Amino acid sequence: MVRYDFDVLVAGGGIVGLSTAHALALARPGLRLGVLEKEDAFATHQSGRNSGVIHSGVYYRPGSLKARYAVGGAAELVRFCREQGVPYEVTGKLIVATGQAELPRLHALAARGRENGIPVTELGPAGIAEHEPAVAGLAGLHVATTGVCDFPAVARAFARLAEQAGAALLPGTELRAVARRADGVTVQTSAGELRCAVLVNCAGLHSDRVARLAGDDPGVRIVPFRGEYYELADQRRGLVRGLVYPVPDPAFPFLGVHLTRGVHGDVHVGPNAVPALAREGYDWRTVRPRELAGTLAFPGAWRIARRHWRQEAGELHRSLSKRAFTAAVRRLLPAVTEADLVPAAAGVRAQAVARDGSLLDDFAFAGFDPDDPRSGRRLVHVLNAPSPAATASLPIGREVARRALAALAAGG
Repeated sequence: MVRYDFDVLVAGGGIVGLSTAHALALARPGLRLGVLEKEDAFATHQSGRNSGVIHSGVYYRPGSLKARYAVGGAAELVRFCREQGVPYEVTGKLIVATGQAELPRLHALAARGRENGIPVTELGPAGIAEHEPAVAGLAGLHVATTGVCDFPAVARAFARLAEQAGAALLPGTELRAVARRADGVTVQTSAGELRCAVLVNCAGLHSDRVARLAGDDPGVRIVPFRGEYYELADQRRGLVRGLVYPVPDPAFPFLGVHLTRGVHGDVHVGPNAVPALAREGYDWRTVRPRELAGTLAFPGAWRIARRHWRQEAGELHRSLSKRAFTAAVRRLLPAVTEADLVPAAAGVRAQAVARDGSLLDDFAFAGFDPDDPRSGRRLVHVLNAPSPAATASLPIGREVARRALAALAAGG
């Protein structure tokens, strides 16, 4: 009889990996479950380096996983925060058009929100001023279900609940090699060898690399984009009451510089979106030649650059020039000055990109699929889970757990 250290081993201790562990522990009491995390603490990358927004789902294509999981996940996450004592607030947010060309896109966004079942209210300048007196705009959209929370605290709550149910949490344990066999999976880690019946890949910025270590071709590459933030100086926090976003450019896959009052009173300003020179490249000084070479050798990275070079040139300018960044902010918040903006921690988005240069616009899973008997065995991969994955972490965790338990029942 095969001896396993774990029935299911989750690689990655971000909010998705920990939500998956929580869902597995709930669904199968007594499951021998482990969570690997290479850092000494959990939720130190995407999950701990964002603006803390509980997204409503207004942006996402109707019927997509992002739309379904964000809408349902936002309400579920608020309940979870309330039950677990995690700081949160449902503030609502404004999406503001500052130019005539943005008005049709704002109206289309209102229609999409309603199609996704989200309460939205269209506003004129007076309505904008009622919610945010310091914000300028021609028209706005108020989305009532958007909020903020402490996502690292959410991740810690998932970890605590999983551990209380018997899961073994293994921070400071890096996955280095994967060998898939007919009777299970053997992983080499920085702490030694482990065996499991099913391996779940929730490695975020390294998810495609872990898939390749396991012998699977994910068909995509994580191309890291850094989001750089400022904060409003303490004496200027009163300029922003809640959350304020620009109208997104549908041709560019990021939401633009926005204003976010967090649960601890700080006001994040950003992010921009610039290519990172390492998967964990949180500043321009962090360069990992092997990772950068892998990105540059990937055809999809060059195709993105050709497709979006004008927008990316603007993003790079705002990265290198605080004056240019401030000018972008002043479109929404005219009273802000360069002196009001204080540098804050940056984040890196784990965005999966196809060889043709298209960015995956939905959550994506691979490996064992209980709905496809031809799918691969022994492994489940979360290949694309950027924003709004933190908002959607509870439904994502249940879906990944469903796949993992089905793989376990099928004998891998």
